[in-house]
Amino acid sequence: MTSMTKSTAVRTDEVWKVFKHDGLAVEAVQGITMSVDPGDFVVVAGPSGCGKTTLLNMFGGLTRPTSGRVWVDERDLTALSEKELARLRLERVGFVFQAYNLLPVLTASENAEFSMLLQGIEPDERRRRIGELFKTIGIGGLEDRFPAKLSGGQQQRVAVARAVVGEPALVLADEPTANLDRAASDALLDLMVDLNRDRGTTFVFATHDPALMERAKRLVRLVDGQIETDERRAPAHQ
Repeated sequence: MTSMTKSTAVRTDEVWKVFKHDGLAVEAVQGITMSVDPGDFVVVAGPSGCGKTTLLNMFGGLTRPTSGRVWVDERDLTALSEKELARLRLERVGFVFQAYNLLPVLTASENAEFSMLLQGIEPDERRRRIGELFKTIGIGGLEDRFPAKLSGGQQQRVAVARAVVGEPALVLADEPTANLDRAASDALLDLMVDLNRDRGTTFVFATHDPALMERAKRLVRLVDGQIETDERRAPAHQ
């Protein structure tokens, strides 16, 4: 286990997750111990059903482990109440899902600033951050459009903006390219690589997309809920 003297974005100690279904116990994650450093760009890969989404959900406090412990930004998630977990997710964890999960009745900027609104950040500061970030990620000028008027790639960029604008310790992305064509997917990957390099944003992905695996600074492969390989590598196009 990582030393307590070293700050980590997220780390686990012997986490297991067992789901019960029709009287059967399914061990989705089996005794995983790992840590992610601030500023890392980690891809968790593996076939469907290998446990990668479950692991990410435990990283973000969306799923509690059956046993073991999880820390985000050195806070022990397993010791927090549901209310405390919700606050930590709001302030310290950003999420990018396969489905964009944008609210259709809100504009692009309103969707992106929603977490800042809940955090109590002042309106002027919210507008400043959104304006700067939208320009940085290539959707400047689209602030007042509703999701139905945006392409899939633009919607996913708004989702990324929503995830990173609150300056979280950790961004978790579950199959973020799955609903995009190759061109939009490559553009989104370029964006996240740039955010990681220029802003130091910590990303952990769950994916089976080879293009995303090529961008990884660290590639963790899961098989049957266990880490098969954990490789630090020289990523393409960084």
